[in-house]
Amino acid sequence: MMANDNLRIALLGSGGMGQGDVKDALKVEGVEIGAAADVYDSRLDRMKELYPGIVTSRDYREILARPDIDAVIVATPDHWHAQITIDALAAGKDVYCEKPMVQKMEDGKRVIAAAKKSGKIFQMGSQYASAHAFQKIRTLLASGAIGELNMVEAWLDRNTALGAWQYSIPSDATPQNVDWDRFLGNAPKRPFEPIRLFRWRNYRDYGTAVAGDLYVHLFTGLHTATGALGPKRIYSTGGLRYWNDGRDVPDTQIGVIDYDKSEHHPQFQFMLRVNFKSSKPDEDFGYRFIGSEGTITTDVSSHVTVNRTPREQEPGNTADTFSKQIEAQVLREYAAKYPKQTPTPASLGGPSEQRFTVVKDAHMIHMRNFIDAVRSRKPFFEDAEFGFRATGPALLCNTSYFEKRVCFWDAATMTAS
Repeated sequence: MMANDNLRIALLGSGGMGQGDVKDALKVEGVEIGAAADVYDSRLDRMKELYPGIVTSRDYREILARPDIDAVIVATPDHWHAQITIDALAAGKDVYCEKPMVQKMEDGKRVIAAAKKSGKIFQMGSQYASAHAFQKIRTLLASGAIGELNMVEAWLDRNTALGAWQYSIPSDATPQNVDWDRFLGNAPKRPFEPIRLFRWRNYRDYGTAVAGDLYVHLFTGLHTATGALGPKRIYSTGGLRYWNDGRDVPDTQIGVIDYDKSEHHPQFQFMLRVNFKSSKPDEDFGYRFIGSEGTITTDVSSHVTVNRTPREQEPGNTADTFSKQIEAQVLREYAAKYPKQTPTPASLGGPSEQRFTVVKDAHMIHMRNFIDAVRSRKPFFEDAEFGFRATGPALLCNTSYFEKRVCFWDAATMTAS
């Protein structure tokens, strides 16, 4: 397939994220949408309104059987990601799967194996792998711009009802218009309850809570910037602080993660948080990379800022707490070891700041990277292994939270304990 060849895609899971992904894909020349699947009839009607002539079905397998579909976007609830991805790859389709790659740890290697066996393009939809901010930060870290990295802080807060997953529940959500059994899939069987379909992220049966929705993005950005394969030790805590609406997952969560030294990076700690009712809505997404000689901060969508503070040339002294005689002796020894020098900006200890502007729309860039990979047959780096190396630690944050224990992750073998 050449760069100017037409690419016919299908959407599997036609909610807000999926429809947004399609709009991004159609901005690329030569891409068209041919089919869509969803368990709710009104969303299929919406897709036909937007794209007259497309084929729709409640059953995604009917879409996968169509020879005129080249690639699919998987944007279903999380508990369907692995199975639909595996089925799509087996059907010979290239796959863009929204994050998290899987809902359950045991499915990660199944998806990796399916992608390798199929020879098709697989890309996880954690869009910040394509954010220019992290490419810039990777270059800065490699150049030693802030010395040796020792800590990274990241946060992704949500300050609206929609951000906290309070999605609309339509009046025509009835057993006649919703394929309830298909939605449930392998999840526990229960009577028809529309809130569980339209606000599925609130429930562990179908979603992956704060960690699967948002921690995956934070791990993705970190791994892209540092080249890290993954952490070793994971602990996460939090609680239900605001949205007491029947959900069984937290709305506030904090993670403390340890990364061991590797050939790509020094040992460092990663602290991440999500708060669904933050007091600073204008500062709801960002990273701070802290090194021995400065910091790098970014809001991901507009800027990367480097504040460099060189290491102190002198340790200073506390001789004035000693007797006069000992004080004089200490000061003489100190002066001999650290003779006075002509002051420079570096010796004065003031930070030197650099600010870089970055491109905003990571979503569009990420989708274009997928389409370029499909056409060139050269995978983008956020393949199934990268995807699981971001998803696995995020899911272990859930394990740590719900089981109240420290979890361990072997990034090389992608196994948990």
